[in-house]
Amino acid sequence: MTTTAATDAENSGAHPLFAQALRELGLDEVVPLIRRFPEATRTAAEAAAALGCELSQICKSLIFAADGVPVLVLMDGASRVDLELVRKELGADKVTRAKVDVVRETTGYAIGGVPPFGHRTKTRVLADRSLLAHETVWAAAGTPYTVFPMTPRDLVAHAGATLVDVRESVS
Repeated sequence: MTTTAATDAENSGAHPLFAQALRELGLDEVVPLIRRFPEATRTAAEAAAALGCELSQICKSLIFAADGVPVLVLMDGASRVDLELVRKELGADKVTRAKVDVVRETTGYAIGGVPPFGHRTKTRVLADRSLLAHETVWAAAGTPYTVFPMTPRDLVAHAGATLVDVRESVS
């Protein structure tokens, strides 16, 4: 990404760490697609309402602790993560939601703005297959006010994710 493109990424409202990740991944074409909203898009419901899309088109980036080790789970906005399925997938004894400070320390971002890639540290990434149901999904661009679109397959690839089935079943 050129200096101008880097400035454009930061001017788009993308978090500087995320803007750097876009540069490093050669994703210049994503920069003009970043959308910034005056109201927070911290939750999947807020993001879907702001974008006028289906809740399931939002990609949630959720940090869990598997035996104390952070792991990122990418899930569609209409679904919940089944911790038992994550535990089995990882071969862990215990999986819990990561504490706020662990999320920021691991990713470099606040909860509600965690993107699917471009984190401060390298973590294992699981992506639920439900994301593949759409041509395009929207994910946080590093702040609670910014989102970007991407095809689910590209998002999974850039996140270095393993496709899994960890969605809580609806009874």
